[in-house]
Amino acid sequence: MSALQTGNIVDSHTVMFAVIGDPIRHSKSPLMMNRAFRETGINGIYTAFHVTSARLGEFIAGVRAMGIRGVNVTIPHKLDIMRHLDHLDASAEAIGAVNTIVNDNGRLTGYNTDGLGYVRSLKEEAEPELSGKRIVLLGAGGAARGILYALSKENPQRITVANRTVERAQALAGDFRRYAEVAAVSNEMLEQVCGEADIVINTTSVGMYPKVDELPVNIEWLRPGAVASDLIYNPLTTRYLHEAKLRGCKIHGGLGMFIYQGAYAFEYWTGTPAPVSAMRESVLESLQAAAAK
Repeated sequence: MSALQTGNIVDSHTVMFAVIGDPIRHSKSPLMMNRAFRETGINGIYTAFHVTSARLGEFIAGVRAMGIRGVNVTIPHKLDIMRHLDHLDASAEAIGAVNTIVNDNGRLTGYNTDGLGYVRSLKEEAEPELSGKRIVLLGAGGAARGILYALSKENPQRITVANRTVERAQALAGDFRRYAEVAAVSNEMLEQVCGEADIVINTTSVGMYPKVDELPVNIEWLRPGAVASDLIYNPLTTRYLHEAKLRGCKIHGGLGMFIYQGAYAFEYWTGTPAPVSAMRESVLESLQAAAAK
């Protein structure tokens, strides 16, 4: 994406920011972050770099050499990136994954804003009080780690991790039991734990575009009145959320998490409050335009 397309003016004082992943061309982060720079008047520009795992170390050397101020990190680099950094924030260290890097004159610090962004969105849009809640996480991958860490700070009654490979669920639960009561079950136990849950969160890619007809769980297992939450934001309302709403559940999509994880990263980089409404507007416009085609 060029400076003309984003509307940002680039000169010799422009500070560079980026997102890396493999793949990355689908990312809405450049739209959102360049809008944030325009709204705040910060002379920055944000682009996307397709970086393979084999070139990760070379990219980080480039970040130091070129003075790239900030980097967002997405799949599949959130774990491997950590060994290339100088320091980890407490949240990134506890979660074991990094999605945001801050470059302070060549010293690179890793943060994780995924869980913070998710919980802020969940509380604002669906369930303001998480204390005492029974929560089920579907999936035990990288996305689940940040979510589990942030949720564990909200004093839930219990968090249950469900995964097809129960050993992965058990390993994840074990990593976070020092923060909250966390259990692990195989998918064979899903019907029971979903029936008891106040919040059921899909942390997997099941239902993401283009495979929009897939479901992460049997909707009949959800209790009417419970919250059905999905980290996916494309489509904005997944089949999981659509059917959960018909069942009488409150629903919560992934757009808010995406916006807020970016907002926290922006604030780490700039020290300026993120223009959240404008950031949300830019992503919504893009998603709606794509859906209309």
